Amino acid sequence: MRQDITTIPISEVFEPRQGCPICRMQKMLEEHLTEYITGAAMMEPDVREQTNRLGFCAIHWEKTRQTGSRLSVALILESHLTQLTEQLFTQSRLSEKKRLQLAQNQQTSCFLCEKTEQSLSHLLETVYALWGKEETFRSLYTQQEFLCLPHYTRLMQESQKVSRDQRQFFREATTRLAQNQLTCLSQDITKFCAMFDYRNKNGDWGNSRDAIERSIAFLTADAVTKKEEP
Repeated sequence: MRQDITTIPISEVFEPRQGCPICRMQKMLEEHLTEYITGAAMMEPDVREQTNRLGFCAIHWEKTRQTGSRLSVALILESHLTQLTEQLFTQSRLSEKKRLQLAQNQQTSCFLCEKTEQSLSHLLETVYALWGKEETFRSLYTQQEFLCLPHYTRLMQESQKVSRDQRQFFREATTRLAQNQLTCLSQDITKFCAMFDYRNKNGDWGNSRDAIERSIAFLTADAVTKKEEP
């Protein structure tokens, strides 16, 4: 796979200052990779070999179906199913135990999950480096709307990768972005529940109408939230 296919300028990810920047980063990577493998890359031998071997998880099979043409997805499926048939049922030298293990592995492996994680790890290394040497990036980082819980956890766990002299500041800023959002969501959820009390009929919902969706997005690193009326 070309090394530049998932290159995303860090500033492009952090400029919007809306939602969790790492969720945006992950979403952009997934979109770039999905467009890539359902485009010209589906005919590249090294990419096809990997998609044949790994397949996709349910979420990413659906994402490829929505992104690529029906022919491109069918071609990916054709070679994947052919290889799977040969491995599971045609090669008699495999024991039943090995075939079942292979079948089980197919249900847990995913080309897009693997490549997205590899690319995300690479971009986060850039985040840690930029924090240590660029004041403008530190300012941009601290101005983010929030960090979701899973990405807050990861950033804190990997905070030792930030230069020693800037590490504590990074941890404090990261914690603040997650903690402020959690406090806000807790208040909005409480407000949402209270609005179902008959005494609050025709009252002001404030920012609580989509509190359920925003809370789930915060807890699960779901970059896309759907606002709904209660």
